[in-house]
Amino acid sequence: MRLPPVLALLLALSPASACELCAIYSADSALGLSGSGFSFTVAEQYIPYRTTQFEGQEVAVATPSYVDSSITHLVPAYNFSSRLSVSLNIPITRLGFRRSDVEYFVSGSGQVQAQNITETGSEAGLGDVALIGRFAVLEKRGMTSGFQVNLLGGVKFPTGDASRVAHEVAQARLFESFLPPGTPHDPLGHSFSSVHEDMLALGSGSYDGVFGLTANARWRRLFLKGQFQYYLRTHGEADFKYGDEIIVSGGPGGYLLLNPTFTLSLQANAVYDTMARDELLGRPSDRTGSTGWYLGPSVFFTWGEHFSANAGIELPLRIANNFFQSVPDYRLHGAISVRF
Repeated sequence: MRLPPVLALLLALSPASACELCAIYSADSALGLSGSGFSFTVAEQYIPYRTTQFEGQEVAVATPSYVDSSITHLVPAYNFSSRLSVSLNIPITRLGFRRSDVEYFVSGSGQVQAQNITETGSEAGLGDVALIGRFAVLEKRGMTSGFQVNLLGGVKFPTGDASRVAHEVAQARLFESFLPPGTPHDPLGHSFSSVHEDMLALGSGSYDGVFGLTANARWRRLFLKGQFQYYLRTHGEADFKYGDEIIVSGGPGGYLLLNPTFTLSLQANAVYDTMARDELLGRPSDRTGSTGWYLGPSVFFTWGEHFSANAGIELPLRIANNFFQSVPDYRLHGAISVRF
C-alpha cells in the first residue's frame, strides 16, 4: 500500500530507521572501524606551495619560487581485530619546482665563490616508509551509537633520497667559510630563496617517531571525528634535523544518504598544523618553521562492507611563518580503500 505523501514526509524527517542504522553500521566496517582482515588503501595528497610570505604576510615577487607537491601513499594493513592493527605507509613523491638562489662552489684556484642560479625541474621517487601500529583503548559499537579511541605509534625509516639535504648542509658550510670565526648568523643565511633544498628532498635520512590519537563518535546520523599527530624528528642526513610537527584536526559531520548498499557523509574539518624550526650545523634556523590554520569539507562514501572512498580540501585561514617561505595555497586529499 502506498503511503500518503504527508505521512511519507514525516517518516523521512523522523530519526534514522532500523535499515538506516544497519547501513551506518556497515559503513563503520567499510571504513575499517570494526572487524578483522587485510585492507589496502591508495591515498593522494596534493599541495601547491605558490604563495610567498615574509613573517606571515604575503609578498609579491617578480619570479617567485614554488613547489607543487604530489604524494601517493600505498598503505597495506592488517586488522587483527577491531582493536589492533598494523599498517605500512609507502609514499611515492613527485615534486615540480622552481627556485632562485645563490649557489656556492669552490673554483679551480681553491677559492669559494658564489653565483646566482634559477633551477626549474622535478624530483620523483620513493619517500620515507613508515610502519605504524594502532590499538583501540576505548571501543563501543551499537546500532544507534558508538565510539572508538585509538592510540597510534610507529617509526619512519630513511628510505627516501636525502641528497638534497646533504647539499643544503654543504652550502651552509661553504657560506660559513666567508665569515670570521664566531660570527653569529643563521645557518640557512646562505639561502635567499623561499624554497630551501630540504623542501625538495624525497627523504630525511633519519629514523623518526610517529605518535597519534584518533577519536570517532557517532549518534544516529551524526558523528564527530578528531585526530592528534606528533612527528618526533631526529638528526639524519649530514646531521640535518627537520623540525618536530604537531597536527590536530577534526570536526562534526553527518550522513547525507543512507542505503543498505551505500552511504554518503559530509564532515567539516578544521586543521591546526605547527612545525618547529629545522636544525643544521648544530643550530636551529629562524628561516624555517610555521604554524597554519585550515578549514574545509571532507566527503566520505562507502559501498557495502568492503569499499570506501573519501576526498577533501583544506583552505588556509592563516599561516604564520618565519622569515621568507613559500606556503600552501590549499591542500587536497583523497583515498580509496578496499577490505578483503
